[in-house]
Amino acid sequence: MATTSDRTQTGFSEAERAAMKERAEELRASGRGGKKKASDAEAMLTKIAEMPDGERVLAERLLAIVTEAAPDLLPKTWYGMPAWAEADGKIVCFFQGASKFEARYSTFGFNDPANLDDGTVWPTSFAVTDLTDADVAFFTELVRRAVA
Repeated sequence: MATTSDRTQTGFSEAERAAMKERAEELRASGRGGKKKASDAEAMLTKIAEMPDGERVLAERLLAIVTEAAPDLLPKTWYGMPAWAEADGKIVCFFQGASKFEARYSTFGFNDPANLDDGTVWPTSFAVTDLTDADVAFFTELVRRAVA
């Protein structure tokens, strides 16, 4: 989490400003036409490869989970993070490595398009420090529900 001393007068930390710049670049690049899907997947794999080892392993495992559970979701980057989107570009889920914003743990999260509604309150983001077999089964089921 960014401290007050890390923030500028705009209220954003250096990491937050960098993420916003990455998002602006992603949006500018989205007008590339036919090569879009391949370049989005390449961009995601590049971001994953740049992660510290522990986060990279988590991201690679989550990539495998999402690819298996929801093969119609498209890999891309979102604010410089690995993400998976519907055909219309709406982000369903994403991985945020702990180092992205100097957090204590990495996060696997879901956005509004995910069909996870359960009553009046439900979780949309999960702290991730490792992935056991039970965690893989849990996330696989969540991703399947998210796109159902």
